Amino acid sequence: MSNKLKLIGDGLVRNNPTFVLLLGMCPTLATTTSAINGLSMGLATLFVLVLSNMAISAIARWVPDKVHIPVYIVVIATFVTLLELLMKAYTPAIYEALGLFIPLIVVNCIVLGRAEAFASRNGVLASACDGLGVGLGFTASLTVLGLVREILGSGSVFGFNFIGGHDGMLAFVMAPGAFLCLGYLMVLFNRFLKK
Repeated sequence: MSNKLKLIGDGLVRNNPTFVLLLGMCPTLATTTSAINGLSMGLATLFVLVLSNMAISAIARWVPDKVHIPVYIVVIATFVTLLELLMKAYTPAIYEALGLFIPLIVVNCIVLGRAEAFASRNGVLASACDGLGVGLGFTASLTVLGLVREILGSGSVFGFNFIGGHDGMLAFVMAPGAFLCLGYLMVLFNRFLKK
């Protein structure tokens, strides 16, 4: 059991996809204009990551080496399609806010990388724990980045304005603010890791 907890902890901290491994930068920078968008994108990726890791781990020994990447992409695409249908049915506003980045989870290097590097070589439960840890790490980092950008850019938290009459600094809601916030958060996170 402690090995499974270590896998989850490693995904959250030492192998954090955003702040340590610098993976998934496109959705990280594009969808974190608010904390709710960051949280939603992180949870969507977590859903696909856990289920695809489990499925790929279960079928990996029967997939020939020459076609394993296309097979993994089909498995991931299946879960992304399921996610899209669920989001369209139950959370249409979030689906519209995230837009194109939901279908792009299929080619997200975090999901495919974990399938290739971990799930194809380990058991189903260990792969689920790895997916959970990396997914939680991605969700936490996107939520924190979205939270910082939302506070600085619009003076609100999860859409609730707490600074009356203050519009915030527009740059933090735009691309330059995403890069600045990400850079500073990466420095803080890695400094914390070194202690």
